[in-house]
Amino acid sequence: MTGRPTKFTTALADIICERIADGESLRSICRDDAMPAKSTVLAWLADDDKTAFRTKYAQAREIQADGFVDEMVEIADDGTNDWMEKKNADGETTGWQENGEAIRRSQLRIGTRQWIAEKLKPKKYGAKVELEHGVTGEVSQLLEAINGKTRGLPNGS
Repeated sequence: MTGRPTKFTTALADIICERIADGESLRSICRDDAMPAKSTVLAWLADDDKTAFRTKYAQAREIQADGFVDEMVEIADDGTNDWMEKKNADGETTGWQENGEAIRRSQLRIGTRQWIAEKLKPKKYGAKVELEHGVTGEVSQLLEAINGKTRGLPNGS
């Protein structure tokens, strides 16, 4: 076979979904010469005859979100590059200093994974919204409070 695959097969779709679930981006998967182009995969996802693939792909994305949350904990717990040796002009070690670049990079990695997880699985990882309706009384009290106040308005009798 020469060139990238363009014909849909269940085996190829399964490989794509497995790699998505393992945390790879569709872009990186499609860079692989043995995989179809990204535009081909997107066309498969849009094809009404491939609903099983679309469902499996959506499930793989949800699994990917859970994996990103696991990675966030690992990144936060890994402090191996948080400190670096401080050296004087002669190259002698004089102590340790915080490696701000590595810490900021870890924060970026965590923040990116958090944002993606919120988008992929908003019910589980999205921001919780508290609805404040401001109604504290009973419905009968509300009806009594507006009784007679709609007269003279259109459809208010």
